[in-house]
Amino acid sequence: MDMNVTAKQQNGAELVVRSLEAHGVTHVFGIPGAKIDAVFNALDDSSIETVVCRHEQNAAFIAGGIGRMTGKAGVAIATSGPGVSNLVTGLATANSEGDPVVALGGAVATSEALKRVHQTMDAVSIFKPVTKYSVTAGASDAIGEVMANAFRTAETGRPGAAFINLPKDIMAAPCDHDVLAPPSFSGLGAADAGALTEAARLINAARNPVVLLGLLASKPANAKALQAFVGRSNLPVVGTFQSAGAVGAHLFENFGGRVGQLPNQLADRLLDAADLVITIGYDPVEYPPSDWNKERNRTIVHVDVLPADLDNAYRPEVELTGDIAQTLDALTARLTRPARSALASTILQDIATEREWFHKESLRLNGSPVHPLRIVHELQPLLSEDVTLCLDMGSFHLWMARHLYSFRARQLLITNGQQTLGVALPWAIAGSIVRPTEKILSISGDGGFLFSAMELETAVRLKANIVHMVWIDGTYDMVAVQEEAKYGRTSGIQFGPVDVVKYAEAFGAKGLMIRSPEDIAPVLRRAFDIPGPVIIGVPVDYRDNHKLFEMAGAGHAY
Repeated sequence: MDMNVTAKQQNGAELVVRSLEAHGVTHVFGIPGAKIDAVFNALDDSSIETVVCRHEQNAAFIAGGIGRMTGKAGVAIATSGPGVSNLVTGLATANSEGDPVVALGGAVATSEALKRVHQTMDAVSIFKPVTKYSVTAGASDAIGEVMANAFRTAETGRPGAAFINLPKDIMAAPCDHDVLAPPSFSGLGAADAGALTEAARLINAARNPVVLLGLLASKPANAKALQAFVGRSNLPVVGTFQSAGAVGAHLFENFGGRVGQLPNQLADRLLDAADLVITIGYDPVEYPPSDWNKERNRTIVHVDVLPADLDNAYRPEVELTGDIAQTLDALTARLTRPARSALASTILQDIATEREWFHKESLRLNGSPVHPLRIVHELQPLLSEDVTLCLDMGSFHLWMARHLYSFRARQLLITNGQQTLGVALPWAIAGSIVRPTEKILSISGDGGFLFSAMELETAVRLKANIVHMVWIDGTYDMVAVQEEAKYGRTSGIQFGPVDVVKYAEAFGAKGLMIRSPEDIAPVLRRAFDIPGPVIIGVPVDYRDNHKLFEMAGAGHAY
């Protein structure tokens, strides 16, 4: 049959779905409605699995998790009005985290777009500030174009979110055009040769250069290249929370730790001592330059896919803009430094001593409720190569970000751009889909848990092999600690209890409790052996959380 005849018989919704297939999409996540049902109908005749969620925000979170773990855009879909507005937080999170997502939103007919009718909304304007790309497919001829450009924009540069508004009449209309395929070959090369030569000269001449890693450093290809770069001259390296896993175990003695939230970690001492900082795949949202470059007197070499956002505290001497892995390979070949500085070696030795102190301290913490440091200690040996860990936001997140180590790129998923509550369980669902042979562990506080806990039903329906741990203390503790420091009292931070075991059982999942430090490892091992979702509750002792927010100086900082 003539392909042009087939194309003329398709409607807009069918071209949307064919475009998704052409971009390698295997799953979409969302909730149907009258303004988007033509797309759902077309999905039924496709190779794509439609995963119905319990809230559109969680659909966007799941899509973001898939984007971070695969580098390919996850896809969320919602109907008009509140359906698309419920996507906003999920897309804002993905956009600030650097996670590729394409969201499809239903809309009223084009003839009604400016009228006050049921579920009319200027969704494109709403999404413009929180996405890289927000457009309406205003005609059937434009569908292939906007789909192709949405995926390209979401997945290239610093990845992020794209939103496509799909009016119901355009979805129902005949569409003459075929799928618009992306170029067979595309992408960035290494940075400018002159800039590479100057960057190498600065690094070779520096007294104490330090590498600062950001989110894009943890892409697997980039992580491999940066490890060769760090190893070439035995450079000291620190990373933001979102760079977790970029530094391999063989370079652990070079790794000063993670920095973020407040400049109060020993790793910050490495940055303070640096006369030159090489940032790799770093975005200021991960750790503001005003926190780590307060004196504004360090030479900065910026290695990224994009030019820097110039800032009073972030003014690179050299920008190496291009493919990060290729740029690092080219820069590594130009390095002639014999070894790291004596100052950096001394600071790294202090950090190693501090790590040993934390190890001994965690073993001393035997009480119930369980101290966070003990939980981290018990989790470390369980974080093997076949485990993916997804973290929500809260005080527990800081304990993990600072003291739990990962040596595999994108093994540990952390939110820091928007610091969004509720991401962990949806990210775990994403992990169970794209990494079906791995153990998937997600962790939240009891505050953040209920932001997305309804998606446990989705996990049960998918038979997702995930374990979700809830740290229980009955407060929004991260807020409470900061309020206490500012005002001498807390406000609006308490809520009532939830029996997480009964909650899990109500959804058809398994519920378990940890009551003492000795329970942690055996309960987790048991949970990993149970098919389907498992929820684990653990009462925690947050009495030392104030130390997370105190400036280091006297004694041991947390």
